[in-house]
Amino acid sequence: MLAESVVADYKGKARFVSENYGDSQLAKRFGVTFYPVIFVDDVLIATPKDFYNENQNAKGRYIPFKSTASHERFRADLTRMIDLVLAGKKETARAEAAPGKMETVAALPSITITDLDGRRLSREDLAGRAVLVEMWATWCPPCRGTLGWLGELKKRYGDRLAVVAVAVQSEEPNVRKLAEELKLPLTWTMGTPELTRAFGDVSAVPTLFLFDREGRAAGAFYGAPPTLHGEAEARLAALLK
Repeated sequence: MLAESVVADYKGKARFVSENYGDSQLAKRFGVTFYPVIFVDDVLIATPKDFYNENQNAKGRYIPFKSTASHERFRADLTRMIDLVLAGKKETARAEAAPGKMETVAALPSITITDLDGRRLSREDLAGRAVLVEMWATWCPPCRGTLGWLGELKKRYGDRLAVVAVAVQSEEPNVRKLAEELKLPLTWTMGTPELTRAFGDVSAVPTLFLFDREGRAAGAFYGAPPTLHGEAEARLAALLK
């Protein structure tokens, strides 16, 4: 495996570990359900869409992965991340890592969301507010914590902020049950194929998208790393100051 050969170059300073996502604590923290995914410590640096995509016009960084050029790009990126972590610069590595740099939606999609009570919400209805869109799942342990945190953000910012919780890979009765239990001031909706496609290739949950008051993309956050709350809250505060 290419990643293993990169690690071997460090002569014992780094260790290669291969995990099944069903047994991996990192996979559980980031809600990973598709592979391959590459971490350096707990820094997520590459996801499936970097390596393959059913779309013939795919722009993943290492597509086609069989090419020598793609291999060299991957080796260089992985080496850079390992070097930063070994130098004690994990936050720099996290800032440069794939999730924050991946191609994502440039603006809030022009689609209409129907919440669990049948109310319809369009992009026009959200105009003038910052918008947080959370992709989550009932089977994802970290998602419950991020939903609670998002509820607190909504309470703090009131009408200046809209929070849409999109349930993916989940059964509607289970989503309704959890929404009733949590009683959070969020817009709860089911992740229909049309809705999830509009936000790109989401390969892990929770995934959080932030949009400014004009509907422009202002950030994307993947999984539930320790820095999630601080980074997202700082960007949100800057938008609403």
